[in-house]
Amino acid sequence: MSDSRPLPTFSFLTTAYRTEEYLAQTIESVHRQTRTDWELIVVDNGCSDEIAAIVRSFASDSRIRLVRQENRGYEGGVTAAAALARGQYVCVLDSDDLLMPDFCARTGAVLAADRAVDAVGCDALLFDDLGGAPKGYLRSIGFRARPDPGQPLALTEMLAGYIPYYTGAVRREAWIAVGGYEHATQEVEADVVMWLRLVDSGFDVRMLPERLARCRVRKDSVSRDPAGVEAFDGRIQRSFQTVAHSTSRAEDLDALRSNLRRLRYHQAMRRARRSLLEGNLAVARVEAKAAFAQRHTLRAALVTCSLSLFPDTMRRLHPVKQRVTVALGHTIGRRTEAVSRP
Repeated sequence: MSDSRPLPTFSFLTTAYRTEEYLAQTIESVHRQTRTDWELIVVDNGCSDEIAAIVRSFASDSRIRLVRQENRGYEGGVTAAAALARGQYVCVLDSDDLLMPDFCARTGAVLAADRAVDAVGCDALLFDDLGGAPKGYLRSIGFRARPDPGQPLALTEMLAGYIPYYTGAVRREAWIAVGGYEHATQEVEADVVMWLRLVDSGFDVRMLPERLARCRVRKDSVSRDPAGVEAFDGRIQRSFQTVAHSTSRAEDLDALRSNLRRLRYHQAMRRARRSLLEGNLAVARVEAKAAFAQRHTLRAALVTCSLSLFPDTMRRLHPVKQRVTVALGHTIGRRTEAVSRP
């Protein structure tokens, strides 16, 4: 039987697994879009009766569809949703994250104004379940310059680490051409690889400066788990290396090498911090030196020298610094929330 519903402009692809606590909020954020020409495909990626019930509670809206399957991993969930998408623009939305009401309006305006534009990314606001201070996605990856949506992203700047937030709007033809998330493995970050493949394949990708989405940093996030952080670091580095073989331009390779040094620097500094908190000064010194080898920063030099000359002082001071930083973050977060209330 043919589908008689009008074709949507936007198709949101959402795979849900163990996000029962957040899924309704995600769906509501799509509902609050100022444009109504969208569909939302939610894949119950593990056959959770509670997730199915949450989606079915929105059954009065025919734009929202439920797909149930055994757990095929994150990429498998997104791919299953993409196979059913009917919209002109494909947008991945995780089942614990949120959209700002003008996401469709802003990204859609750029795509409608110029058929040569194949995809539009944006900035986002990272917010903490525990009340910490929210921060911008682009700032969190080290970029402070305001994006210019009038200029396409270049492979050189993307290899340098300038990657849009994972939720963007991608023309269906471009999504299919690069394989979406279909060929991604658990060894890489699927969204990073997808953005890189788009630009590497010659597609025109633009970047909006607005924070059109909100990314939830959950209390059980991998960012709070040392093993999860290590695995994520490895996936990010491998993601950038996936397109290295396809370019021989010196500026591209220089940008990639600089980005990998930056990523490895931060990885080593995190390891040093964690080892210090665990009281393992020998490992902390090794990791601080490794960080300095990647990037000759004053911070890495000071940490290395302090761990060598004043190890006991560093061990006592660091937990105090951590507690003060967390307390300040929670205070700023509460103030931000209070100011933003209507």
